Amino acid sequence: MKIPKEVKVYCPKCHTHTVHTVSIYKKGKERRSAAGARHHEQDRKGYGGQKFPELIRSAKTTKKVSLKLKCKQCSKTIQKPGIRLRKAEIVET
Repeated sequence: MKIPKEVKVYCPKCHTHTVHTVSIYKKGKERRSAAGARHHEQDRKGYGGQKFPELIRSAKTTKKVSLKLKCKQCSKTIQKPGIRLRKAEIVET
């Protein structure tokens, strides 16, 4: 799906419709020292192996893509809920 580089949507900070720049949300690097990562590491350790079954193949053919919209006036960033797409492409209009 082709997504325009700029869209005019409602900005909650400006309280009006303004031009926003669109980008695709990308997950950051996970911290190994985070509490959840430490607990999962502890569960996997020792005899008994993996606590939950390891995913060998994925059933879904698409990924959910979330869009980040940044207001050009106030620089507030809002995130749209994910939509299922095979391929998301940002194009200039």
